Amino acid sequence: MSVAQTLKVTTPSDTEIAMIREFDAPRRLVWRTLVEPPLIQRWMGQMPGWSWGECSVDLRVGGKYRYVWNGPDGIVMGMGGVYQEISPPDRVVATEEWDDPWFPGGSVVSYTLVEKAGRTTLTLGIKYATKDARDGVLESPAVSGVSSGFDLLAEMLKTLA
Repeated sequence: MSVAQTLKVTTPSDTEIAMIREFDAPRRLVWRTLVEPPLIQRWMGQMPGWSWGECSVDLRVGGKYRYVWNGPDGIVMGMGGVYQEISPPDRVVATEEWDDPWFPGGSVVSYTLVEKAGRTTLTLGIKYATKDARDGVLESPAVSGVSSGFDLLAEMLKTLA
């Protein structure tokens, strides 16, 4: 029986957030959930009343990704970016821009995976343009959204082989 995991949130600098979670799965499986659209759609951005409109990934340096969710009352929320670094199955780095920016400036997002004894620690690092942008995100529901998504990811990983 595995122990329930929680999201650890730190602020490595005035413009950065790090969110760390351990998963009871090998790194190769966790990697797949970060880069394969059918798997991304099963855990990321799962909010009541919302559905996926688009999930595309061109996984190469300079390639783009695009995520769009359709919400209640015709609301559409979209974001995307460009891959800057790809090192399977250890690390991926990309820019992140929201169609309707809710914080000033864009951000750079990194996922780093470290496996030990069949368990994988995922570190989601986000670097913002300013301290105010970082602080605004910390005060928003974004962190609880990531935590909920990672809970779904942990459950989904139990079904992958």
